Amino acid sequence: MTAKIKIDNLQKSFSGKAVLKGVSLEVAEQESLVIIGTSGCGKSVTLKCLLGLVSPDGGTIMIDGIDTVGQSRKAREDMLHRFGMTFQFGALFDSLPIWENITFRLRQKVKMTKEEARKIATDIVAQLGLGAHVIDQYPAELSGGMQKRVALARAIADKPEILLFDEPTSGLDPITGGVIDNLIKDSVKRLGATAITISHDMASVRRIADKVAMIHQGVVIWCGPVAEMDDTGIPEVDQFVHGKAQGPLTNAINKEAQS
Repeated sequence: MTAKIKIDNLQKSFSGKAVLKGVSLEVAEQESLVIIGTSGCGKSVTLKCLLGLVSPDGGTIMIDGIDTVGQSRKAREDMLHRFGMTFQFGALFDSLPIWENITFRLRQKVKMTKEEARKIATDIVAQLGLGAHVIDQYPAELSGGMQKRVALARAIADKPEILLFDEPTSGLDPITGGVIDNLIKDSVKRLGATAITISHDMASVRRIADKVAMIHQGVVIWCGPVAEMDDTGIPEVDQFVHGKAQGPLTNAINKEAQS
């Protein structure tokens, strides 16, 4: 399979502290990769580098064979039009009704009437199992699960090639989390998109991943098919995947706390 996204030896430090020490990843076209790892391991920084929100200190990020590191602002903006993203806490615009939230980015690219935008929003929320009346509500009037659906609707509104999900089931009960995972899978499949997700939720990982990568101490220590995740032979991966209280990850955290 051809690599849609190829990250090689990505490095980033903040205030002299190295967060990414050589992250390398490949994601094939239409593949769903989930990145796992303990808090602070570099998952979110990797995504921010991919989006150009953070400039890496070294390494390359290739999308369809083109290195995006150090691109001009215009080239970066053009590249970002190919991405859709949902953020951990939704990041919806509180002052805008749902139909404007969903079509916000689309309306920056395509001139359309209010009626056309509302029709698009109605069609998308219907795909995600929400009633048409939702488009006239505001984010504060919706439950956490409904806000997650709206965030997904906004991410897919302009049919992106690449979808990024930051903790898509965070704060949700297991049933709602399962619903969101199924909606993500359906949306990725319908768009033929390539997906990268950050998650701590192992049930979610098993549902949406084709491939899983674990970042630890700034590097990828294991990457492989989700079916092989339970038996990698790597103690850190084993502890994280199975949620064990004791192991190398907690030993490292305890040492850091004592130093």
